[in-house]
Amino acid sequence: MTETSLPRSPTGKAALIIFLTGLLFSCQPSREKKQVALYETYCAACHKAPERKDLPKAIWAEKVLPEMGARLGIRENGYSPYEGISLTEEYQIIQSGIFPSKPIIKEEDWQLLKEYILAGAPDSLPGIERKTAFTPSDQFTPHPLVLDTLKGSMYTFLELQPPGPHLMVGDLYGRLSTYDFSSGTIKDIGRFGKGGITDYTATDSCAYVTSIGYLNPSEMSAGSIFIMGKKHIEALPEILHRPVQTTVHDFNGDGIDELVVSEFGDLRGSLSLLTRSGDGTYKKRVLLQQPGAIRTLARDMDGDGKDDLVVLTSQGDETITILFQRGPLEFEPRQVIRFSPVYGTSWFDTMDYDGDGDLDLVTVNGDNADKSFVNKPYHGMRIHINDGGGKFHEAYFFPFYGATRVIASDFDQDGDVDFALLSTFPDYKHRPVLSFAYLENRDAAQFEFQPHSWDLAGEGRWFLMDSGDIDGDGDEDLVLSSFTYYFTPVPEDLKNKWLQNPADVMVLENTLNDKDE
Repeated sequence: MTETSLPRSPTGKAALIIFLTGLLFSCQPSREKKQVALYETYCAACHKAPERKDLPKAIWAEKVLPEMGARLGIRENGYSPYEGISLTEEYQIIQSGIFPSKPIIKEEDWQLLKEYILAGAPDSLPGIERKTAFTPSDQFTPHPLVLDTLKGSMYTFLELQPPGPHLMVGDLYGRLSTYDFSSGTIKDIGRFGKGGITDYTATDSCAYVTSIGYLNPSEMSAGSIFIMGKKHIEALPEILHRPVQTTVHDFNGDGIDELVVSEFGDLRGSLSLLTRSGDGTYKKRVLLQQPGAIRTLARDMDGDGKDDLVVLTSQGDETITILFQRGPLEFEPRQVIRFSPVYGTSWFDTMDYDGDGDLDLVTVNGDNADKSFVNKPYHGMRIHINDGGGKFHEAYFFPFYGATRVIASDFDQDGDVDFALLSTFPDYKHRPVLSFAYLENRDAAQFEFQPHSWDLAGEGRWFLMDSGDIDGDGDEDLVLSSFTYYFTPVPEDLKNKWLQNPADVMVLENTLNDKDE
């Protein structure tokens, strides 16, 4: 062995480099472990922790992290959560303590947390890959309708009502109207509140009209419920925080309807129960202290003969919660589905998909109007199967950009469940624009669907959807309504078309029984 082949002890710069390299690698695991712990602590404190890969790096850096920092008492690059709001609303938010005046995280920990998030975020999100292509279908025939002479379409409520049925619509200006399909005429019923009508329910004795108060996100409460009798209209004295739906239902079987109000709110919100006393006044009780309540359905989910509440919350902590009714108006909440806060969960429906006697759930994710506006491959429809014990597992996912409404029904009357999907936030850059889809069930057990679509985006920005037998031929038709309020970017050619030649409503006539004649 020669001298040059003998091992030598490192000296000088070489020794320093070896020492620093060893120190770096020995510290790296503990550094990353701390970052993971910070992420799990601060990003999952009040909702499910989002995946870092679910948003592009730029959106994390420019939109989400400044807002997150503000919730931790950190103000970066001049970001203020109070920008553009009134002093009154600012005071309301300050009182809530949502944005602490002093940091509740160490500066070095905040930097570690940001570094970890950005290191795991991609430059861009992947696109949707489809196994089955969309095909045309002659089962539904589109019929655009114009209901008024106003430019654009500002309908905030849509529902088919018997008899006939006729179409109830409410708009951004508080106007409630009914459209008669047989005569092609529309009749104003009245004006209610401000900020837009969001719900209407008729009973044998009266009707309940819900007004949101403020359409845009706000911490100010100005929503109302109006009770419309045969001779007079009464506004309940309760001031509500941006209510978007009211479920009118007799839960305790005493012959008197209770009101379950989805107070969507903004930073704060709740699900509230209004019960009527003998003198006609209502008492309010909060069932869920959580913002984003957007829809409730009264269903017996455990088969005990008592109606429960299935609730979707879609603001921050995106969840499906079942409130099981254990005693008269005594509810036990159980969270059965939870999504990442970037998913934009917008709607749900119930159905017995697998025919086993219990109710399954279908959800859509696609709200894209907040801080993370980008086409997201995880947007779409999900089927959740009930195991019979109240637990749900996701059995199927159909990707669909901007999905905001879903209806589950046997539209082709072949004994299985089909789905109608609507997107308010489609991919406008590609043509044809997929803003509506009909999923025809070909094999329920294997979750095989044939997707059909029509390019309806040129007629309107579809916002709401309902179904019913409009023409009385025994099959189920669909109706969509447009809302051309510009809360996200839209191509100029579509904007101009919506203003110049808008369709307020699109009827999709089911021609199933027409073919059989």
